[in-house]
Amino acid sequence: MDVLTVVRRSPIVLPLALFAAGAMVFISEASYWRSIDSLDAMGTIGAARASIHGLKESILDAETAQRDYLLTGRKELLQAFDSALGDVEETFRVLDRHYGEDPDPRAVLAQLRAATATLLARLAAAIRRHDEGNANATTGASVSDIGRPQEEIVRALSAKLLEHEAANVTTSRDELYRTLMLGRMGVAVLSGISLLAMFMYLRQSLALAAQRRGQQRLVQSEHDRLEIEVIHRTEQLTELMQHLQTAREDERSRLARDLHDELGALLTSAKLDAARIKPRLAGVAPEALERLAHLVATLDSVIALKRRIIEDLRPSALIHLGLVATLEILAREFAERSGIQVHCSMVPVKLGAAAELTVYRLVQEAITNITKYAKASHVWLSLSSRDGRVEVSVRDDGVGFDTRSKLRSAYGLVGMRYRVEAEHGTLSLESAPGKGTAILVKLPESALPVA
Repeated sequence: MDVLTVVRRSPIVLPLALFAAGAMVFISEASYWRSIDSLDAMGTIGAARASIHGLKESILDAETAQRDYLLTGRKELLQAFDSALGDVEETFRVLDRHYGEDPDPRAVLAQLRAATATLLARLAAAIRRHDEGNANATTGASVSDIGRPQEEIVRALSAKLLEHEAANVTTSRDELYRTLMLGRMGVAVLSGISLLAMFMYLRQSLALAAQRRGQQRLVQSEHDRLEIEVIHRTEQLTELMQHLQTAREDERSRLARDLHDELGALLTSAKLDAARIKPRLAGVAPEALERLAHLVATLDSVIALKRRIIEDLRPSALIHLGLVATLEILAREFAERSGIQVHCSMVPVKLGAAAELTVYRLVQEAITNITKYAKASHVWLSLSSRDGRVEVSVRDDGVGFDTRSKLRSAYGLVGMRYRVEAEHGTLSLESAPGKGTAILVKLPESALPVA
């Protein structure tokens, strides 16, 4: 079944399937990008939290380096102090980029920057006073009290920024959860739509399959009905053919009787009259006697023709002499008329009168076709019995023909086949161009004894 057939028979299934597929792709992509944004935001928040913690550590490093310097006076500690100051400035630059135009955290960041600057300035001032020679005056203050209030302010402001970032983390995490939940819900809904589309498609397919099976049953039923009708018509044609053949044979018998009785009586009477006239013309009219002799010869020829016509119409030899002798006479006369050599191989068989007449007519039709079309020089005629069936074969070595082509004598072959089938027999024909023709007939044996 192609796609166009499915679309025509179920116009909802394809749009529904396409909608489900497109929506699933859209939800998947939207969830992906929203999740990416949330994860990126959480990464940025993590970096900001790290920067805030780093700021506190840098301030602590600066305090530690300042305190150690005031206590020990080692110059290398000033490098650590300056490095901590650089880290603080870098941290504020990172935080400035992170908060951008967000007003609330930027205000807190500004306060944190000011408090950090004040704290670091006081630490730097203590170092300057120490370097100017007031080491004894500033040592105790540097260690214990310098920048203590500002340190608390820095810690409090850093805590505010960390709380803000924690809130952002919670918001981003909730957004990520919502995105994942919406993705799950969307996939579930679209899966349901896909299952619905599949259900509709399967139902439509089952309906189409049931419809197709119904159509096949109707076609098979119609085929069976037509086959039965063909068999019935064939039986009717066979019966009609048998009836026509019977009527034809009856008409031939009636015509033969009329020729034998009426025409025979007339010819016999004419011959007797000629015989009576002959003595009266002796010695009187020689020319009339000659014509009378010619008339008697003509009457003899007509009587012989009448006998041959009667024999063709109703083979009396079949009744009096049997099938084998009749076929031998037919073969001998055919050989004498056509000059074709006929080879006979026949044995007595068990057949009824109708079947014997069918065999006789079939052989008669076959040799007629050989005379007209075969151009043969030899004909083989056989009659035998095997496995309860009588086999009749007529074969020639003529030009043959293609059995697949339509022949002028096809109606004769059709007539043979119907006559054989009317006697519950079979007829097979084998031929090829240049290889002659063979007709084989098989008839069931009769219960009658062999004559």
